[in-house]
Amino acid sequence: MSSPSFLLCRGRHVSARSNLSSLVVRGRFVFAALFLIAVSGLPAFAGPFEDSVAKFANDSFSDTQDAVGEVATSGNPRAFDIISALQDERLLADPDSKRVFIKTTDSKTVDALSGEPVTDVPKNTDGVRLNNRLRGIVDAALGGLNLLSPDLNTRIGAAQSVFKSPDETFLPVIEGALKKETNGTALRALAEAKAAIVLSKADASDADKLDAIGVIRARGDQEALALLSNLPSGQPPLVAKAATAAIGSINNTLALWSVAQNAWYGLSLGSVLLLAAIGLAITFGVMGVINMAHGEMVMIGAYVTFVVQELIRTKYPALFDYSLLIALPLAFLAAGLIGVLIERTIIRFLYGRPLETLLATWGLSLVIQQAVRTAFGPTNREVGNPSWMSGAFDIGQMTITYNRLWIVVFTIAVFFILQAMLRFTALGLEMRAVTQNRRMAASMGIPTSRVDALTFGLGSGIAGIAGVALSQIDNVSPNLGQSYIIDSFMVVVFGGVGNLWGTLIGALSLGMANKFLEPVAGAVLAKIAILVLIILFIQKRPRGLFALKGRAIEA
Repeated sequence: MSSPSFLLCRGRHVSARSNLSSLVVRGRFVFAALFLIAVSGLPAFAGPFEDSVAKFANDSFSDTQDAVGEVATSGNPRAFDIISALQDERLLADPDSKRVFIKTTDSKTVDALSGEPVTDVPKNTDGVRLNNRLRGIVDAALGGLNLLSPDLNTRIGAAQSVFKSPDETFLPVIEGALKKETNGTALRALAEAKAAIVLSKADASDADKLDAIGVIRARGDQEALALLSNLPSGQPPLVAKAATAAIGSINNTLALWSVAQNAWYGLSLGSVLLLAAIGLAITFGVMGVINMAHGEMVMIGAYVTFVVQELIRTKYPALFDYSLLIALPLAFLAAGLIGVLIERTIIRFLYGRPLETLLATWGLSLVIQQAVRTAFGPTNREVGNPSWMSGAFDIGQMTITYNRLWIVVFTIAVFFILQAMLRFTALGLEMRAVTQNRRMAASMGIPTSRVDALTFGLGSGIAGIAGVALSQIDNVSPNLGQSYIIDSFMVVVFGGVGNLWGTLIGALSLGMANKFLEPVAGAVLAKIAILVLIILFIQKRPRGLFALKGRAIEA
Protein backbone atom coordinates (compact mmCIF):
# COMPACT_ATOMS: atom_id res chain seq x y z
CA MET A 1 0.00 0.00 0.00
CA SER A 2 1.24 3.52 -0.76
CA SER A 3 2.56 5.55 2.12
CA PRO A 4 0.67 8.57 3.49
CA SER A 5 3.42 10.92 2.43
CA PHE A 6 3.22 9.63 -1.13
CA LEU A 7 -0.52 10.23 -1.24
CA LEU A 8 -0.11 13.77 0.09
CA CYS A 9 2.58 14.49 -2.48
CA ARG A 10 0.40 13.08 -5.20
CA GLY A 11 -2.40 15.31 -3.97
CA ARG A 12 -0.13 18.36 -4.32
CA HIS A 13 0.88 17.27 -7.78
CA VAL A 14 -2.75 17.00 -8.90
CA SER A 15 -3.53 20.44 -7.48
CA ALA A 16 -1.15 21.93 -10.01
CA ARG A 17 -3.49 20.97 -12.80
CA SER A 18 -5.93 23.53 -14.06
CA ASN A 19 -9.11 21.58 -14.74
CA LEU A 20 -11.81 21.27 -12.08
CA SER A 21 -12.08 17.46 -12.04
CA SER A 22 -8.40 17.15 -11.23
CA LEU A 23 -8.85 19.51 -8.28
CA VAL A 24 -11.65 17.33 -6.96
CA VAL A 25 -9.45 14.26 -7.28
CA ARG A 26 -6.72 16.10 -5.36
CA GLY A 27 -9.17 16.73 -2.53
CA ARG A 28 -10.17 13.08 -2.43
CA PHE A 29 -6.55 11.99 -2.21
CA VAL A 30 -5.94 14.45 0.59
CA PHE A 31 -8.87 13.01 2.51
CA ALA A 32 -7.75 9.44 1.84
CA ALA A 33 -4.30 10.31 3.20
CA LEU A 34 -5.76 11.94 6.30
CA PHE A 35 -7.99 8.98 6.93
CA LEU A 36 -5.14 6.53 6.43
CA ILE A 37 -3.04 8.41 9.00
CA ALA A 38 -5.95 8.28 11.47
CA VAL A 39 -6.63 4.56 11.16
CA SER A 40 -2.92 3.76 11.26
CA GLY A 41 -2.65 5.26 14.71
CA LEU A 42 -0.27 8.07 13.66
CA PRO A 43 -0.73 11.59 14.96
CA ALA A 44 -2.70 13.42 12.27
CA PHE A 45 -2.92 16.83 13.87
CA ALA A 46 -1.74 18.20 17.13
CA GLY A 47 -4.68 20.48 17.91
CA PRO A 48 -7.79 19.26 19.70
CA PHE A 49 -11.17 18.88 18.04
CA GLU A 50 -12.29 22.33 19.23
CA ASP A 51 -9.36 24.03 17.50
CA SER A 52 -10.11 22.15 14.29
CA VAL A 53 -13.76 23.26 14.30
CA ALA A 54 -12.72 26.85 15.04
CA LYS A 55 -10.81 26.98 11.72
CA PHE A 56 -14.17 27.13 9.91
CA ALA A 57 -14.49 30.69 11.31
CA ASN A 58 -11.32 31.93 9.58
CA ASP A 59 -13.11 32.62 6.27
CA SER A 60 -10.25 31.00 4.38
CA PHE A 61 -10.65 28.20 1.85
CA SER A 62 -7.29 26.77 2.90
CA ASP A 63 -8.26 26.72 6.58
CA THR A 64 -11.65 25.24 5.71
CA GLN A 65 -9.92 22.43 3.81
CA ASP A 66 -7.67 21.74 6.81
CA ALA A 67 -10.68 21.82 9.11
CA VAL A 68 -12.55 19.30 6.94
CA GLY A 69 -9.63 16.88 7.05
CA GLU A 70 -9.09 17.27 10.79
CA VAL A 71 -12.76 16.94 11.71
CA ALA A 72 -13.32 13.97 9.37
CA THR A 73 -10.39 12.04 10.85
CA SER A 74 -11.02 13.00 14.47
CA GLY A 75 -13.38 10.17 15.28
CA ASN A 76 -15.57 12.65 17.17
CA PRO A 77 -19.31 11.76 17.08
CA ARG A 78 -20.11 15.36 16.03
CA ALA A 79 -17.96 15.08 12.89
CA PHE A 80 -20.71 13.79 10.60
CA ASP A 81 -23.21 16.49 11.60
CA ILE A 82 -20.62 19.23 11.06
CA ILE A 83 -19.45 18.00 7.64
CA SER A 84 -22.98 17.31 6.40
CA ALA A 85 -24.06 20.80 7.54
CA LEU A 86 -21.12 22.23 5.60
CA GLN A 87 -22.20 20.30 2.50
CA ASP A 88 -25.77 21.62 2.82
CA GLU A 89 -24.52 25.18 3.49
CA ARG A 90 -26.00 25.09 7.00
CA LEU A 91 -22.69 25.61 8.82
CA LEU A 92 -22.37 29.10 10.35
CA ALA A 93 -19.33 30.74 11.99
CA ASP A 94 -18.53 33.94 13.90
CA PRO A 95 -15.05 35.26 12.91
CA ASP A 96 -14.70 37.26 16.16
CA SER A 97 -15.51 34.64 18.79
CA LYS A 98 -14.49 31.68 16.56
CA ARG A 99 -17.76 29.96 17.49
CA VAL A 100 -19.32 27.61 14.94
CA PHE A 101 -23.03 26.80 14.68
CA ILE A 102 -25.30 24.47 12.73
CA LYS A 103 -28.65 25.56 11.35
CA THR A 104 -30.93 22.54 11.64
CA THR A 105 -33.49 21.51 9.06
CA ASP A 106 -36.26 22.97 11.22
CA SER A 107 -34.55 26.43 11.20
CA LYS A 108 -33.15 26.17 14.73
CA THR A 109 -29.54 26.91 15.62
CA VAL A 110 -27.34 24.56 17.66
CA ASP A 111 -23.74 24.70 18.79
CA ALA A 112 -21.52 22.67 16.43
CA LEU A 113 -19.39 21.25 19.24
CA SER A 114 -22.08 20.27 21.72
CA GLY A 115 -25.24 20.05 19.61
CA GLU A 116 -27.09 22.09 22.24
CA PRO A 117 -29.62 24.76 21.12
CA VAL A 118 -28.26 28.32 20.95
CA THR A 119 -30.23 31.54 21.35
CA ASP A 120 -27.41 34.12 21.58
CA VAL A 121 -26.05 33.86 18.03
CA PRO A 122 -23.52 36.73 17.40
CA LYS A 123 -24.50 39.33 14.81
CA ASN A 124 -21.41 38.73 12.65
CA THR A 125 -22.23 35.04 12.19
CA ASP A 126 -22.31 34.03 8.53
CA GLY A 127 -22.30 30.86 6.47
CA VAL A 128 -19.01 29.05 5.85
CA ARG A 129 -18.10 29.50 2.20
CA LEU A 130 -17.31 26.66 -0.23
CA ASN A 131 -15.83 26.54 -3.70
CA ASN A 132 -15.93 23.70 -6.24
CA ARG A 133 -12.66 22.19 -5.01
CA LEU A 134 -13.86 22.14 -1.40
CA ARG A 135 -17.19 20.59 -2.40
CA GLY A 136 -15.31 17.62 -3.83
CA ILE A 137 -13.30 17.28 -0.63
CA VAL A 138 -16.47 17.52 1.49
CA ASP A 139 -18.18 14.83 -0.62
CA ALA A 140 -15.20 12.52 -0.16
CA ALA A 141 -15.11 13.22 3.58
CA LEU A 142 -18.80 12.37 3.94
CA GLY A 143 -18.28 9.17 1.99
CA GLY A 144 -15.57 8.13 4.40
CA LEU A 145 -17.64 9.14 7.43
CA ASN A 146 -20.57 7.10 6.12
CA LEU A 147 -18.33 4.06 5.88
CA LEU A 148 -17.52 4.52 9.57
CA SER A 149 -21.00 5.64 10.61
CA PRO A 150 -22.31 4.16 13.88
CA ASP A 151 -25.52 3.31 11.98
CA LEU A 152 -25.25 -0.13 10.33
CA ASN A 153 -27.55 0.65 7.41
CA THR A 154 -25.59 3.82 6.62
CA ARG A 155 -22.32 1.87 6.51
CA ILE A 156 -23.81 -0.80 4.26
CA GLY A 157 -25.36 1.82 1.96
CA ALA A 158 -22.06 3.68 1.67
CA ALA A 159 -20.22 0.46 0.79
CA GLN A 160 -22.82 -0.42 -1.83
CA SER A 161 -22.48 3.05 -3.37
CA VAL A 162 -18.73 2.56 -3.66
CA PHE A 163 -19.32 -0.85 -5.28
CA LYS A 164 -21.56 0.71 -7.93
CA SER A 165 -19.14 3.60 -8.58
CA PRO A 166 -15.68 2.30 -7.64
CA ASP A 167 -13.10 5.02 -7.02
CA GLU A 168 -9.57 4.00 -6.06
CA THR A 169 -9.21 7.08 -3.83
CA PHE A 170 -11.56 5.35 -1.40
CA LEU A 171 -9.41 2.22 -1.14
CA PRO A 172 -7.58 3.37 2.04
CA VAL A 173 -10.94 4.29 3.57
CA ILE A 174 -12.41 0.88 2.72
CA GLU A 175 -9.40 -0.94 4.13
CA GLY A 176 -9.55 1.06 7.34
CA ALA A 177 -13.28 0.38 7.68
CA LEU A 178 -12.70 -3.35 7.12
CA LYS A 179 -10.31 -3.43 10.09
CA LYS A 180 -12.95 -1.96 12.40
CA GLU A 181 -16.11 -3.65 11.09
CA THR A 182 -17.69 -6.47 13.09
CA ASN A 183 -21.08 -6.96 11.39
CA GLY A 184 -21.12 -9.78 8.81
CA THR A 185 -23.38 -8.01 6.29
CA ALA A 186 -21.35 -4.82 6.43
CA LEU A 187 -18.09 -6.79 6.14
CA ARG A 188 -19.39 -8.47 2.99
CA ALA A 189 -20.49 -5.12 1.51
CA LEU A 190 -17.10 -3.56 2.28
CA ALA A 191 -15.24 -6.55 0.82
CA GLU A 192 -17.31 -6.30 -2.37
CA ALA A 193 -16.61 -2.56 -2.58
CA LYS A 194 -12.88 -3.21 -2.17
CA ALA A 195 -13.02 -5.92 -4.86
CA ALA A 196 -14.73 -3.55 -7.29
CA ILE A 197 -12.02 -0.94 -6.68
CA VAL A 198 -9.22 -3.48 -7.14
CA LEU A 199 -10.68 -4.66 -10.45
CA SER A 200 -10.86 -1.07 -11.66
CA LYS A 201 -7.19 -0.41 -10.84
CA ALA A 202 -4.78 -0.92 -13.71
CA ASP A 203 -1.77 -1.43 -11.39
CA ALA A 204 -3.35 -4.01 -9.07
CA SER A 205 -1.48 -7.32 -8.81
CA ASP A 206 -2.78 -10.51 -10.38
CA ALA A 207 -3.22 -12.10 -6.96
CA ASP A 208 -5.33 -9.17 -5.72
CA LYS A 209 -7.47 -9.28 -8.87
CA LEU A 210 -8.01 -13.05 -8.53
CA ASP A 211 -9.13 -12.58 -4.94
CA ALA A 212 -11.42 -9.74 -6.04
CA ILE A 213 -12.97 -11.91 -8.77
CA GLY A 214 -13.69 -14.58 -6.16
CA VAL A 215 -15.51 -12.03 -3.99
CA ILE A 216 -17.56 -10.72 -6.95
CA ARG A 217 -18.37 -14.26 -8.05
CA ALA A 218 -19.73 -15.04 -4.59
CA ARG A 219 -22.01 -11.98 -4.84
CA GLY A 220 -23.60 -13.56 -7.93
CA ASP A 221 -26.12 -10.89 -9.03
CA GLN A 222 -26.63 -8.79 -12.16
CA GLU A 223 -24.37 -6.02 -10.88
CA ALA A 224 -21.58 -8.52 -10.29
CA LEU A 225 -22.11 -9.91 -13.79
CA ALA A 226 -21.97 -6.42 -15.31
CA LEU A 227 -18.78 -5.58 -13.39
CA LEU A 228 -16.98 -8.71 -14.59
CA SER A 229 -18.29 -8.38 -18.14
CA ASN A 230 -17.00 -4.81 -18.40
CA LEU A 231 -13.47 -5.45 -17.19
CA PRO A 232 -10.90 -3.49 -19.21
CA SER A 233 -9.35 -5.45 -22.06
CA GLY A 234 -5.79 -6.71 -21.90
CA GLN A 235 -6.12 -8.51 -18.58
CA PRO A 236 -3.44 -11.11 -17.71
CA PRO A 237 -4.36 -14.65 -18.88
CA LEU A 238 -5.03 -15.96 -15.36
CA VAL A 239 -7.27 -13.00 -14.53
CA ALA A 240 -9.15 -13.23 -17.84
CA LYS A 241 -9.69 -16.99 -17.37
CA ALA A 242 -10.96 -16.50 -13.82
CA ALA A 243 -13.28 -13.73 -14.95
CA THR A 244 -14.72 -15.91 -17.74
CA ALA A 245 -15.32 -18.79 -15.32
CA ALA A 246 -16.96 -16.42 -12.83
CA ILE A 247 -19.24 -15.01 -15.54
CA GLY A 248 -20.36 -18.53 -16.50
CA SER A 249 -21.01 -19.44 -12.88
CA ILE A 250 -23.02 -16.27 -12.26
CA ASN A 251 -25.07 -16.86 -15.42
CA ASN A 252 -25.95 -20.38 -14.24
CA THR A 253 -26.90 -19.08 -10.79
CA LEU A 254 -29.04 -16.31 -12.26
CA ALA A 255 -30.79 -18.84 -14.53
CA LEU A 256 -31.80 -20.91 -11.49
CA TRP A 257 -33.02 -17.82 -9.64
CA SER A 258 -34.94 -16.81 -12.77
CA VAL A 259 -36.80 -20.14 -12.63
CA ALA A 260 -37.58 -19.52 -8.96
CA GLN A 261 -38.75 -15.97 -9.74
CA ASN A 262 -41.05 -17.22 -12.51
CA ALA A 263 -42.43 -19.85 -10.14
CA TRP A 264 -43.24 -17.11 -7.63
CA TYR A 265 -44.86 -15.01 -10.36
CA GLY A 266 -46.89 -18.08 -11.38
CA LEU A 267 -47.97 -18.70 -7.79
CA SER A 268 -48.92 -15.04 -7.45
CA LEU A 269 -50.93 -15.04 -10.68
CA GLY A 270 -52.53 -18.36 -9.71
CA SER A 271 -53.66 -16.91 -6.37
CA VAL A 272 -55.21 -13.93 -8.17
CA LEU A 273 -57.02 -16.24 -10.62
CA LEU A 274 -58.22 -18.43 -7.73
CA LEU A 275 -59.52 -15.42 -5.84
CA ALA A 276 -61.40 -14.19 -8.89
CA ALA A 277 -62.73 -17.64 -9.88
CA ILE A 278 -63.63 -19.24 -6.56
CA GLY A 279 -66.96 -17.40 -6.30
CA LEU A 280 -67.79 -18.34 -9.89
CA ALA A 281 -67.02 -21.99 -9.12
CA ILE A 282 -69.72 -21.96 -6.43
CA THR A 283 -72.48 -20.36 -8.52
CA PHE A 284 -71.62 -22.27 -11.68
CA GLY A 285 -71.35 -25.57 -9.77
CA VAL A 286 -74.52 -25.29 -7.68
CA MET A 287 -76.80 -23.40 -10.06
CA GLY A 288 -75.36 -24.13 -13.50
CA VAL A 289 -75.57 -20.40 -14.26
CA ILE A 290 -73.08 -18.85 -16.67
CA ASN A 291 -72.76 -15.50 -14.89
CA MET A 292 -71.04 -13.04 -17.24
CA ALA A 293 -71.56 -10.29 -14.62
CA HIS A 294 -69.24 -12.03 -12.14
CA GLY A 295 -66.37 -9.72 -13.11
CA GLU A 296 -68.51 -6.72 -12.22
CA MET A 297 -68.87 -8.07 -8.67
CA VAL A 298 -65.07 -8.00 -8.49
CA MET A 299 -65.13 -4.44 -9.78
CA ILE A 300 -67.73 -3.42 -7.16
CA GLY A 301 -65.48 -4.73 -4.40
CA ALA A 302 -62.59 -2.65 -5.74
CA TYR A 303 -64.73 0.51 -5.80
CA VAL A 304 -65.93 -0.16 -2.25
CA THR A 305 -62.24 -0.14 -1.28
CA PHE A 306 -61.78 3.17 -3.08
CA VAL A 307 -64.77 4.75 -1.30
CA VAL A 308 -63.58 3.51 2.11
CA GLN A 309 -60.09 4.89 1.53
CA GLU A 310 -61.45 8.24 0.38
CA LEU A 311 -63.53 8.58 3.56
CA ILE A 312 -60.56 7.60 5.70
CA ARG A 313 -58.23 10.01 3.89
CA THR A 314 -60.57 12.95 4.43
CA LYS A 315 -61.90 12.25 7.92
CA TYR A 316 -59.83 9.60 9.70
CA PRO A 317 -56.31 9.57 8.15
CA ALA A 318 -54.85 7.73 11.16
CA LEU A 319 -56.91 4.66 10.17
CA PHE A 320 -55.46 4.33 6.67
CA ASP A 321 -53.44 1.22 7.51
CA TYR A 322 -56.71 -0.45 8.52
CA SER A 323 -58.60 0.59 5.37
CA LEU A 324 -58.48 -2.85 3.73
CA LEU A 325 -59.64 -4.58 6.89
CA ILE A 326 -62.59 -2.17 7.01
CA ALA A 327 -63.31 -2.58 3.29
CA LEU A 328 -63.36 -6.42 3.32
CA PRO A 329 -66.70 -6.96 5.12
CA LEU A 330 -68.26 -3.96 3.38
CA ALA A 331 -67.24 -5.24 -0.05
CA PHE A 332 -68.58 -8.71 0.80
CA LEU A 333 -71.94 -7.28 1.90
CA ALA A 334 -72.25 -4.87 -1.04
CA ALA A 335 -71.42 -7.43 -3.73
CA GLY A 336 -73.37 -10.19 -1.92
CA LEU A 337 -76.55 -8.11 -1.66
CA ILE A 338 -76.30 -7.11 -5.31
CA GLY A 339 -75.82 -10.80 -6.16
CA VAL A 340 -78.95 -11.80 -4.22
CA LEU A 341 -80.90 -9.00 -5.95
CA ILE A 342 -79.73 -10.20 -9.38
CA GLU A 343 -80.72 -13.79 -8.61
CA ARG A 344 -84.17 -12.80 -7.28
CA THR A 345 -85.01 -10.43 -10.13
CA ILE A 346 -83.34 -12.01 -13.19
CA ILE A 347 -81.66 -15.38 -12.75
CA ARG A 348 -84.57 -17.20 -11.05
CA PHE A 349 -86.66 -16.86 -14.21
CA LEU A 350 -83.95 -18.31 -16.47
CA TYR A 351 -82.97 -21.61 -14.80
CA GLY A 352 -82.53 -24.38 -17.34
CA ARG A 353 -81.97 -21.85 -20.14
CA PRO A 354 -78.18 -21.35 -20.17
CA LEU A 355 -78.04 -19.30 -23.39
CA GLU A 356 -80.60 -16.78 -22.14
CA THR A 357 -78.78 -16.62 -18.78
CA LEU A 358 -75.50 -15.88 -20.53
CA LEU A 359 -77.03 -13.09 -22.64
CA ALA A 360 -78.93 -11.59 -19.68
CA THR A 361 -75.90 -11.48 -17.39
CA TRP A 362 -73.70 -10.12 -20.19
CA GLY A 363 -76.18 -7.29 -20.75
CA LEU A 364 -76.34 -6.75 -16.99
CA SER A 365 -72.55 -6.46 -16.85
CA LEU A 366 -72.70 -3.62 -19.39
CA VAL A 367 -75.38 -1.86 -17.34
CA ILE A 368 -73.31 -2.13 -14.14
CA GLN A 369 -70.18 -0.90 -15.92
CA GLN A 370 -72.03 2.14 -17.25
CA ALA A 371 -73.57 2.86 -13.84
CA VAL A 372 -70.13 2.83 -12.20
CA ARG A 373 -68.71 4.91 -15.06
CA THR A 374 -71.44 7.49 -14.50
CA ALA A 375 -70.97 7.55 -10.72
CA PHE A 376 -67.15 7.52 -10.54
CA GLY A 377 -66.01 8.55 -14.01
CA PRO A 378 -64.25 6.53 -16.70
CA THR A 379 -60.69 7.11 -15.43
CA ASN A 380 -58.70 4.93 -13.05
CA ARG A 381 -59.17 5.60 -9.35
CA GLU A 382 -56.32 5.64 -6.87
CA VAL A 383 -56.32 2.96 -4.19
CA GLY A 384 -53.27 3.11 -1.94
CA ASN A 385 -51.27 0.36 -0.31
CA PRO A 386 -51.22 0.31 3.49
CA SER A 387 -47.72 0.41 4.97
CA TRP A 388 -47.79 -3.32 5.70
CA MET A 389 -48.44 -4.06 2.01
CA SER A 390 -45.81 -1.68 0.64
CA GLY A 391 -42.27 -2.47 -0.39
CA ALA A 392 -40.48 -5.72 -1.14
CA PHE A 393 -37.74 -7.99 0.13
CA ASP A 394 -35.18 -10.24 -1.53
CA ILE A 395 -34.54 -13.94 -1.14
CA GLY A 396 -31.26 -14.49 -2.92
CA GLN A 397 -31.76 -13.00 -6.38
CA MET A 398 -35.56 -13.27 -6.17
CA THR A 399 -37.71 -10.26 -5.29
CA ILE A 400 -41.01 -10.69 -3.44
CA THR A 401 -43.38 -7.75 -3.03
CA TYR A 402 -45.40 -7.53 0.14
CA ASN A 403 -48.71 -6.83 -1.65
CA ARG A 404 -48.44 -10.03 -3.71
CA LEU A 405 -47.35 -12.02 -0.68
CA TRP A 406 -50.33 -10.84 1.38
CA ILE A 407 -52.69 -11.63 -1.52
CA VAL A 408 -51.35 -15.20 -1.62
CA VAL A 409 -51.88 -15.51 2.14
CA PHE A 410 -55.35 -13.95 1.88
CA THR A 411 -56.34 -16.31 -0.96
CA ILE A 412 -55.27 -19.37 1.03
CA ALA A 413 -57.28 -18.12 4.02
CA VAL A 414 -60.40 -17.50 1.89
CA PHE A 415 -60.10 -20.93 0.29
CA PHE A 416 -59.91 -22.84 3.58
CA ILE A 417 -62.60 -20.73 5.26
CA LEU A 418 -64.90 -21.47 2.33
CA GLN A 419 -64.03 -25.18 2.51
CA ALA A 420 -64.87 -25.20 6.22
CA MET A 421 -68.15 -23.40 5.57
CA LEU A 422 -69.20 -25.94 2.92
CA ARG A 423 -68.27 -28.88 5.12
CA PHE A 424 -69.34 -27.84 8.62
CA THR A 425 -72.36 -25.50 8.23
CA ALA A 426 -75.99 -26.19 7.40
CA LEU A 427 -75.86 -23.92 4.37
CA GLY A 428 -72.79 -25.75 3.10
CA LEU A 429 -74.52 -29.11 3.49
CA GLU A 430 -77.57 -27.82 1.61
CA MET A 431 -75.39 -26.38 -1.16
CA ARG A 432 -73.56 -29.69 -1.61
CA ALA A 433 -76.87 -31.56 -1.68
CA VAL A 434 -78.33 -29.24 -4.31
CA THR A 435 -75.13 -29.49 -6.36
CA GLN A 436 -75.22 -33.30 -6.43
CA ASN A 437 -78.98 -33.84 -6.94
CA ARG A 438 -81.34 -30.88 -6.95
CA ARG A 439 -84.56 -32.92 -7.19
CA MET A 440 -83.61 -35.26 -4.38
CA ALA A 441 -82.57 -32.29 -2.21
CA ALA A 442 -85.95 -30.63 -2.83
CA SER A 443 -87.79 -33.85 -1.98
CA MET A 444 -85.89 -33.95 1.34
CA GLY A 445 -87.28 -30.53 2.26
CA ILE A 446 -84.30 -28.37 1.33
CA PRO A 447 -85.57 -24.98 0.02
CA THR A 448 -83.62 -25.00 -3.22
CA SER A 449 -84.82 -21.51 -4.16
CA ARG A 450 -83.40 -20.04 -0.96
CA VAL A 451 -80.18 -22.03 -1.40
CA ASP A 452 -79.86 -20.64 -4.94
CA ALA A 453 -80.23 -17.05 -3.74
CA LEU A 454 -77.77 -17.48 -0.87
CA THR A 455 -75.33 -19.33 -3.11
CA PHE A 456 -75.41 -16.57 -5.71
CA GLY A 457 -74.99 -13.99 -2.96
CA LEU A 458 -72.08 -15.94 -1.45
CA GLY A 459 -70.32 -16.26 -4.79
CA SER A 460 -70.83 -12.57 -5.52
CA GLY A 461 -69.63 -11.63 -2.01
CA ILE A 462 -66.42 -13.60 -2.48
CA ALA A 463 -65.95 -11.83 -5.81
CA GLY A 464 -66.32 -8.55 -3.91
CA ILE A 465 -63.53 -9.36 -1.46
CA ALA A 466 -61.45 -10.50 -4.44
CA GLY A 467 -61.90 -6.95 -5.74
CA VAL A 468 -60.47 -5.59 -2.46
CA ALA A 469 -57.32 -7.64 -2.99
CA LEU A 470 -57.05 -6.90 -6.71
CA SER A 471 -57.32 -3.16 -6.05
CA GLN A 472 -53.79 -3.41 -4.59
CA ILE A 473 -52.21 -4.72 -7.78
CA ASP A 474 -54.46 -3.54 -10.63
CA ASN A 475 -56.11 -0.37 -11.87
CA VAL A 476 -59.49 0.34 -10.30
CA SER A 477 -61.67 1.20 -13.28
CA PRO A 478 -65.09 0.21 -14.69
CA ASN A 479 -63.34 -2.40 -16.86
CA LEU A 480 -61.52 -4.14 -14.00
CA GLY A 481 -63.75 -7.23 -13.98
CA GLN A 482 -63.46 -7.81 -17.72
CA SER A 483 -59.75 -8.59 -17.27
CA TYR A 484 -60.55 -11.66 -15.16
CA ILE A 485 -63.90 -13.08 -16.31
CA ILE A 486 -62.53 -15.22 -19.18
CA ASP A 487 -59.62 -16.50 -17.11
CA SER A 488 -62.05 -17.31 -14.28
CA PHE A 489 -64.20 -19.44 -16.55
CA MET A 490 -61.11 -21.23 -17.86
CA VAL A 491 -60.00 -22.00 -14.30
CA VAL A 492 -63.44 -23.35 -13.32
CA VAL A 493 -63.88 -25.51 -16.42
CA PHE A 494 -60.30 -26.80 -16.31
CA GLY A 495 -60.41 -27.67 -12.62
CA GLY A 496 -63.87 -29.21 -12.62
CA VAL A 497 -67.17 -27.39 -12.26
CA GLY A 498 -68.19 -26.93 -8.63
CA ASN A 499 -65.04 -28.53 -7.18
CA LEU A 500 -63.04 -26.08 -5.06
CA TRP A 501 -59.92 -28.26 -4.96
CA GLY A 502 -60.11 -28.52 -8.73
CA THR A 503 -60.42 -24.74 -8.91
CA LEU A 504 -57.29 -24.40 -6.73
CA ILE A 505 -55.24 -26.80 -8.87
CA GLY A 506 -56.56 -25.25 -12.08
CA ALA A 507 -55.71 -21.68 -11.01
CA LEU A 508 -52.19 -22.57 -9.91
CA SER A 509 -51.58 -24.66 -13.04
CA LEU A 510 -52.72 -21.91 -15.40
CA GLY A 511 -50.79 -19.27 -13.46
CA MET A 512 -47.56 -21.28 -13.58
CA ALA A 513 -47.98 -22.21 -17.25
CA ASN A 514 -48.68 -18.61 -18.20
CA LYS A 515 -45.61 -17.20 -16.42
CA PHE A 516 -43.24 -19.86 -17.78
CA LEU A 517 -44.53 -19.43 -21.34
CA GLU A 518 -44.42 -15.63 -21.35
CA PRO A 519 -40.60 -15.28 -21.50
CA VAL A 520 -40.51 -17.73 -24.43
CA ALA A 521 -43.59 -16.86 -26.48
CA GLY A 522 -44.67 -13.44 -25.23
CA ALA A 523 -47.77 -12.49 -23.25
CA VAL A 524 -50.29 -12.76 -26.13
CA LEU A 525 -49.02 -16.02 -27.60
CA ALA A 526 -48.81 -17.51 -24.11
CA LYS A 527 -52.52 -16.77 -23.55
CA ILE A 528 -53.40 -18.28 -26.92
CA ALA A 529 -51.31 -21.40 -26.26
CA ILE A 530 -52.96 -21.95 -22.87
CA LEU A 531 -56.43 -21.52 -24.37
CA VAL A 532 -55.64 -24.09 -27.09
CA LEU A 533 -54.28 -26.53 -24.51
CA ILE A 534 -57.42 -26.18 -22.38
CA ILE A 535 -59.65 -26.79 -25.41
CA LEU A 536 -57.71 -29.96 -26.23
CA PHE A 537 -57.85 -31.06 -22.58
CA ILE A 538 -61.63 -30.54 -22.37
CA GLN A 539 -62.03 -32.72 -25.45
CA LYS A 540 -60.55 -35.59 -23.44
CA ARG A 541 -62.02 -34.72 -20.01
CA PRO A 542 -65.21 -32.68 -20.47
CA ARG A 543 -65.77 -32.45 -16.71
CA GLY A 544 -62.31 -31.09 -15.95
CA LEU A 545 -59.57 -32.37 -13.67
CA PHE A 546 -61.81 -33.22 -10.70
CA ALA A 547 -65.40 -33.93 -11.69
CA LEU A 548 -68.09 -33.87 -9.00
CA LYS A 549 -69.83 -37.16 -8.26
CA GLY A 550 -73.54 -37.67 -7.71
CA ARG A 551 -76.46 -39.49 -9.26
CA ALA A 552 -77.80 -36.48 -11.09
CA ILE A 553 -74.34 -35.56 -12.30
CA GLU A 554 -73.48 -39.08 -13.40
CA ALA A 555 -76.76 -39.25 -15.27
